[in-house]
Amino acid sequence: MTSAAKPLSYTQNLEDYHLWLALADEGPGFYIDVGGGHPVADNVSLWFYERGWRGIIVEPQPSLAGLYPHVRPRDTVFEGLVGRTVGTSELFMFPRLHGLSTMVEANAEGSKVHGDDYQRVTRPLTTLAALCEKYGVERIDFLKIDVEGAEGEVIAGNDWRRYRPKVIVVEAIDPATNAPAHAGWEPMLIDAGYRFRLDDTLNRFYVAEECGEVFARLPAERADWGAVTHMYEIGKAPENAAHPDHELARALSRGFWASLPMLDRDLLGALLAHGRGLAAEGAEARALTRSLDEATMRLALARIACGYDGGQLG
Repeated sequence: MTSAAKPLSYTQNLEDYHLWLALADEGPGFYIDVGGGHPVADNVSLWFYERGWRGIIVEPQPSLAGLYPHVRPRDTVFEGLVGRTVGTSELFMFPRLHGLSTMVEANAEGSKVHGDDYQRVTRPLTTLAALCEKYGVERIDFLKIDVEGAEGEVIAGNDWRRYRPKVIVVEAIDPATNAPAHAGWEPMLIDAGYRFRLDDTLNRFYVAEECGEVFARLPAERADWGAVTHMYEIGKAPENAAHPDHELARALSRGFWASLPMLDRDLLGALLAHGRGLAAEGAEARALTRSLDEATMRLALARIACGYDGGQLG
């Protein structure tokens, strides 16, 4: 079981823990997470949500944005892009490696080396200032920006006199080469009255010049890697007794397998499609369930279920 002395970090590089060291005494507070991604995996703001905070999530990919109302209902989700203007923009969206999706076509081309290809879609575009005005934002404890090379566009679209996050964390490397990429946008933050504090080798952290106590609490060097439990350490909930949700997952697993023969056929199709990495709707899902006749499908499900519903004793 995860030790109470070692909280669970959801991020790649201690981003949530570093922010917590700086901001724990400021909350429960408010965040804006631009490029939120999945609501749990590699997520910077979930640590704070768990502790009663809330905020605005900017996530243009429908499959990810649609998860937030189910997992994090206190958050407000903008299913679009943030840049320097208001309108629409192209998003180069990677269906499998969704963390590579970007507004910058050259970066999308370069990211194909990771083994996925992108789709070109059009998404709503707003500015950070317009987003804050739309939702009546009065306080921002931290702003996170991770948009695969378009960070400068996000920064350029804010009114830094009106909307001033206490801490800003920005991904600062090229998504394809991992080379430093902050030179083009850092001067905008410095000119807006922000002081650089930490480079964690992936992101750079800045603190508003009027927030001296926060600046002092934010470490200048990356914290001890062992101060938290990392997501990769807990594995899959049903398989790892050290996972914080192990017992719940085992109970749900038993209940799911035992219920298989009673599940609706369309739901089964959606589950099979999702399990094979396909869309949960449409011809693919229907084809998966129709490949077996009803009687054959039900018998197969019953054989799976019998180990969990008392039908296989001895």
